Amino acid sequence: MYSRLIAYGSYLPKEVVSNDDLAKTIDTSDEWIVKRTGIKNRRIVSRDETTSIIAAKALEDAINRFKLNASSIDAVIVATTTPDDIFPSVASKVQGSVLKSSAFSFDINAVCCGFVYALIVADSLIKTGAAKRIAVIGADVMSRIMDWSDRTTCVLFGDGAGVFVLEASDKVGILASNFHSNGEYASILSASYASEDGCRTSPKIHMEGKEVFKHAVAKMIESSKDVLQKSDMSLSDVDWLIPHQANHRILRAVADKLGLDESKLVSTVADHANTSAASIPLAFTEYASRGFIKEGHVVLMPAVGGGLTWGSILMKV
Repeated sequence: MYSRLIAYGSYLPKEVVSNDDLAKTIDTSDEWIVKRTGIKNRRIVSRDETTSIIAAKALEDAINRFKLNASSIDAVIVATTTPDDIFPSVASKVQGSVLKSSAFSFDINAVCCGFVYALIVADSLIKTGAAKRIAVIGADVMSRIMDWSDRTTCVLFGDGAGVFVLEASDKVGILASNFHSNGEYASILSASYASEDGCRTSPKIHMEGKEVFKHAVAKMIESSKDVLQKSDMSLSDVDWLIPHQANHRILRAVADKLGLDESKLVSTVADHANTSAASIPLAFTEYASRGFIKEGHVVLMPAVGGGLTWGSILMKV
């Protein structure tokens, strides 16, 4: 029994914020941002859009693209670090608004590695027979936890949602996976509540850039090599490397240190920025929609996120 990808979709907010737009409000420039990150634009949600709304739009896109029967989806898993509310979950809102069925639903928070975590959980549920068809959504509204006066972080992130629909199949799909965490490094990437006079304030992203870069590259390489070994495959078998889209320097470093030709590296960070849990399905959907990723291709998807969390998926499309 395998978990096989049968549909994908995405949603990006309409508002595009360029580096030049940011330079009007903070001390930065297009040249400074591009040189350090490869990012030129990012999408920002409108006032009335929430994580559950953009997640639902991504799922609707997948359902419409592949003409799926919404009621055939048994479960919804949403990877997010920016839920609408403490509860109910984003997944339950999506289930109620899109599927209107008895599908079970829950959220996972592993930040930028959340989509990998959610795929692994979905794969396990399918293999145990708990569900036959699962929508796995990565959705984040990072703009609402940004410190827009901090030029070292606010230039990095954007908003968006992407989705894979997995189905039980006797055809090869997910080949191997792993996920890890180490809370000793929690402080280098966080969005903690500050306290003013005993009251919690809105969390803002804090990042120690050099430390995050070092761990991101090392851990994505480590987990990538592990899934290849588990599958008895080599890098020459990989058609596409789709890492978490943190910034282009990290993506290139991972590809270079793995020894993978850069022509196989998927990068959408220039126009999407870092969309956290949404970045891998957004990047996959864009390249698949343009005809680059085809049936039968082998895709390697490593990610690292706050926690620290990290892991990889090796999948045959």
